[in-house]
Amino acid sequence: MFNLIDTAASGASVHRKWMDAVSDNIANINNVAPTSGSAFQERFVVAKELPSHNGTVVSEIQSGDKTGRVVFEPTNPLADAKGYVRYPDIDLSSQMGYLIMAQRGYQANLAVVERATTAYQAALQLGKNA
Repeated sequence: MFNLIDTAASGASVHRKWMDAVSDNIANINNVAPTSGSAFQERFVVAKELPSHNGTVVSEIQSGDKTGRVVFEPTNPLADAKGYVRYPDIDLSSQMGYLIMAQRGYQANLAVVERATTAYQAALQLGKNA
């Protein structure tokens, strides 16, 4: 039963980091940078299986494209001589979809931990009443 709790807890941890990365992406979607610099880089969570522990772990957080998209905004204080600035190339609708998936996965893993804990406590109570 403890393996079940460990597996679900590792899954919850991966989904939490995924939610953090997506939240960062959404929060920085409108960050402006000069064309001489690089745009905010979208973050991607890469998870790997831990066969010895029957769980998962975040193996790395990859960064997306730093070139972003160049937009003509001559009134922006960061605009270059031609009036262009750099924005991250992040799609809000995709990020919202990722956020929903990560949230549901996190909730499902926490529900497994809660149910396993309740079952373990019930088993302990059976031992006390015997």
